Amino acid sequence: QVQLVESGGGLVQPGGSLRLSCAASGFTFSWYGMSWYRQAPGKERELVAAFTGVGGTTSYADSVKGRFTISRDNAKNTVYLQMNSLKPEDTAVYYCKAVGLFGLARSYWGQGTQVTVSS
Repeated sequence: QVQLVESGGGLVQPGGSLRLSCAASGFTFSWYGMSWYRQAPGKERELVAAFTGVGGTTSYADSVKGRFTISRDNAKNTVYLQMNSLKPEDTAVYYCKAVGLFGLARSYWGQGTQVTVSS
């Protein structure tokens, strides 16, 4: 019933752009904070971008600051990650995560989408 489905990944050359989407269903989207993580082979999963509060505050990993932008469209139950000026080190599987707000102790993960930055 609960689903987070990522899309928009693929192969892109260095300096290019991609926009990832995460479509949510099966829960009340506006009750959850949203974030993006990524994991490269042999590396730990790391937080890339997140909404940190109900007021729309966002935060970013230093490695992507100024290049990536997280946004959400509550009417479409979708969170986005706009990725510009991509670098080879951005290559990873990107995951969407939903975390309950207002004391709601619940979280969900998407299945991930592959992003490969290569010449």
